[in-house]
Amino acid sequence: MSRDRNLVWSSDGADRCPDCGAARADCNCRTAARPAGDGIVRVGRETKGRKGAGVTVVTGVPLDEAGLKDLAGDLKKACGSGGTLKDGIIEIQGEHRDRLVALLEKRGWKVKRVGG
Repeated sequence: MSRDRNLVWSSDGADRCPDCGAARADCNCRTAARPAGDGIVRVGRETKGRKGAGVTVVTGVPLDEAGLKDLAGDLKKACGSGGTLKDGIIEIQGEHRDRLVALLEKRGWKVKRVGG
């Protein structure tokens, strides 16, 4: 399929990547865009854009999208809290830095606590 940026509608379905135009199953532009990193998993806390509500943020985990999704679920269960996975960054609601650092170190990664 040739890539046509001016395409308005197509009968072959909406199951295509908006960036590369490939079928979502064949698309790897999101996984290829993520840098390999330095091998250090970072655990921090953010409140920016959340009206003061803090989340614990985990970045730099060397896993693919499916592995990150599974890890995010495991971390949410361990903390007894909600959370999400956005663009390779795991966000867990609340202050759970100490618990997450211990859990991630048990999995064999080098972990740093970042921020205050």
